[in-house]
Amino acid sequence: MISTSPSSSRASPLPPDERRAALIASTLALILAEGPDVSTRQIAQAAGVAEGTIFRVFATKDELVKAAIISAIDSTPLIRDLTAVDRTAPLRARLVAAVEILQHHTTHVFRLVDALGAEGVTRIAREGRAERGEEDCDPHAAIRQAIVNLIVPDRDLLRCTAPEAARRLQLLTVAGSHPKLVEDDPLPPAEIVSMLLDGVRRRHDDDHLLPPETPDHETPRGDPQC
Repeated sequence: MISTSPSSSRASPLPPDERRAALIASTLALILAEGPDVSTRQIAQAAGVAEGTIFRVFATKDELVKAAIISAIDSTPLIRDLTAVDRTAPLRARLVAAVEILQHHTTHVFRLVDALGAEGVTRIAREGRAERGEEDCDPHAAIRQAIVNLIVPDRDLLRCTAPEAARRLQLLTVAGSHPKLVEDDPLPPAEIVSMLLDGVRRRHDDDHLLPPETPDHETPRGDPQC
């Protein structure tokens, strides 16, 4: 006989790590939508749990809000996803995948900066790295290197170094994704990559783009990076 008691229809409790992740995800979504002054009642409703469940995982609401913000600005998942991109795929496909990953991460960061201010986000990011024992880690350098690694297999196709191509890809991604610049209409990743490759990929007509040879008696201005 099948029991019809209320308890039989309840979902099984989540394991502690999954429950923590669910609370963080719900809190982050609320912060991005409404700012940091969200209530534990709102968080509990969004997460589908009792309000008391929050305090069995986090000591205070502030601790949960901080964990949610750190989760959004933590570059570890970003670097992991960039590293997982198939390096045997064509260059264009690799870079489109990289831009998609970058856009997803930077959009959250931009929205948090709007909600909390740049100083607040920077402070919390620093505290998060300290709690993980990563005070000396430069996340920007690690992100750049992950992009460089995606470009290196085809560096001979480019008219600039892989690090410079990675820098330009990041600049184009930020410019094409920042809400205040694109007015809620970000450039598609494929278009961002097309803009980059049309500017740095080696072409058969490069000769007419090169500057004239510098006479021996003139001082060269220095070779550009690209």
